[in-house]
Amino acid sequence: QVHLVESGGGSVQAGGSLRLSCAASGFILTRRCMGWFRQAPGKEREGVAVISSTGTDGIITAYANSVKGRFTISSDNAKNTLHLQMGSLTPEDTAMYYCATASAGRCLSFLPAQYTDWGQGTQVTVSS
Repeated sequence: QVHLVESGGGSVQAGGSLRLSCAASGFILTRRCMGWFRQAPGKEREGVAVISSTGTDGIITAYANSVKGRFTISSDNAKNTLHLQMGSLTPEDTAMYYCATASAGRCLSFLPAQYTDWGQGTQVTVSS
């Protein structure tokens, strides 16, 4: 049974950093597509960063334009855990952050509908 548990959220001032973690169980991280999404109040859920390590090209990552250069997605295969290192945070980054997984054929998609399993989310609040 697929299970995802996020942690690491919190409140920080603008310019600060946070590292989110997503502990995965019930499957092997590197055999599925993974992604981080966020949803701010009144807004639709949006893809932030995605990672694929299921193909023959090694690890491939992709980022939303709004976070490119500030966020880094990575996986700790030994701990079966996904991470999102966030830096230079702004109030616009305030949202509930979710990790999600999709089958191998959906890798690197930023569409939430392509992902089948989700964690419960962790709140990130950035104050100015």
